Amino acid sequence: MVAKILFVDDDPSLLNLYHEELTEEGYNVVVARNGKEAVTRFSRENPNLVILDIRMPEMDGITALNAILGKDRQVPIIFNTAYPQYKENFMTWGADAYVVKSPDLSELKQAIRQVLERKKTV
Repeated sequence: MVAKILFVDDDPSLLNLYHEELTEEGYNVVVARNGKEAVTRFSRENPNLVILDIRMPEMDGITALNAILGKDRQVPIIFNTAYPQYKENFMTWGADAYVVKSPDLSELKQAIRQVLERKKTV
């Protein structure tokens, strides 16, 4: 079964890059441009994994995390952000992984594999 990933970021060029890279990895990728759109798409798409940026317009990633977990406490979530200082914020601790954005996507891809593998064993 192909895992469906909801990828959320307000930067259109990053959305395109991540969509392309993760599709090449074999995932079914749907995107959202902010937290509000992510919550709506989450309900419609029923993804196996959500990847959230933190700083976004309309609704930030932390608020979106809480809204999504309010709908489904089992869905794994990865924060993918340019702000490492949020890792110490207890509001981000509900996520399964925290990855600092980098031009090298190997850390994110590894986190995705690990989180999805853990979900299979639960």
